[in-house]
Amino acid sequence: MTEDDILLKEENPLRLVFMGTPDFSVPLLAALIDAGHEVVCVYSQPPRKSGRGQKVNLTPVHAFAQSHGIEVRTPLSLKNEEDQKAFADLNADCAIVAAYGLLLPKAILEAPKFGCLNAHASILPRWRGAAPIQRAIEAGDDVSGVTIMQMDEGLDTGDMLLIQPVPITKDTTGESLHDALSMESARLVLEALRGVAGGYAKPQKQPEEGVTYAKKLDKKESQINWSQTAVEIERRIRAFTPWPGTWFAFGKDRIKVLSAEVVEINGDPGTRLDADGLVIGCGKGALRIHKLQRSGKGTTDAESFLRGFDIPVGSIIQ
Repeated sequence: MTEDDILLKEENPLRLVFMGTPDFSVPLLAALIDAGHEVVCVYSQPPRKSGRGQKVNLTPVHAFAQSHGIEVRTPLSLKNEEDQKAFADLNADCAIVAAYGLLLPKAILEAPKFGCLNAHASILPRWRGAAPIQRAIEAGDDVSGVTIMQMDEGLDTGDMLLIQPVPITKDTTGESLHDALSMESARLVLEALRGVAGGYAKPQKQPEEGVTYAKKLDKKESQINWSQTAVEIERRIRAFTPWPGTWFAFGKDRIKVLSAEVVEINGDPGTRLDADGLVIGCGKGALRIHKLQRSGKGTTDAESFLRGFDIPVGSIIQ
């Protein structure tokens, strides 16, 4: 914690509502608590059944808030007057929103004294929407970042308060970028709160040019399409790590690809090309697969994998 955070904790705590759902949002909630703000209530998506046993699981934000003795509300919608009144009755100075999962109606946006601030995992207006982290890597962007914005009724269209770029390298995965942006969001949201509460924040309109939308991830995207270029497939492998992952089928087996590199070899898409490793032809170039996993098995390198599961040179995979 910095000296500024300590000063905020001692002299200027705010009455806050936090609205978030996944792991990404937990460091933001933790930062608000550690800084001494009064988080009077947390809103999160309802518990859902998952896994083979269909066990009901709390969202990561719900579980964290509950462990800190904070009231948690899980409405399916915020459109009805009863839920809107319950929100307004919290008398919050500000609501902090991070990957909550519901659009907020006007009555919610206007209830807190300083409105609602959103931590979004991209440099807006690029990658508005549900999956900005993965879509940035998939598209080959060389930079991502965090935008803290004053929310309005649009989808990630509010005025920007703070921006922090974060580079995307050839080794960046969905997981590593997620973690980096989550931590930057936690730091930046404290700074934004100081500016808003202190009256010196300078909101800026988003540029009209450069708007893109990051559609929600779908498991149907996970199967590798070998007619794509090797560059495109390699980026998707990194982007979809750890979820929803990428895979190919060989015989009756579904094999998950965890890491690969582009090699300058040409061959028929979906064909194993090289006896010295698991090199698969693509629409342009080829991929040398380094780490992979069969269903129900552990992760292994390609050499070990091929000793126990043969894919002959010339074989076609799907």
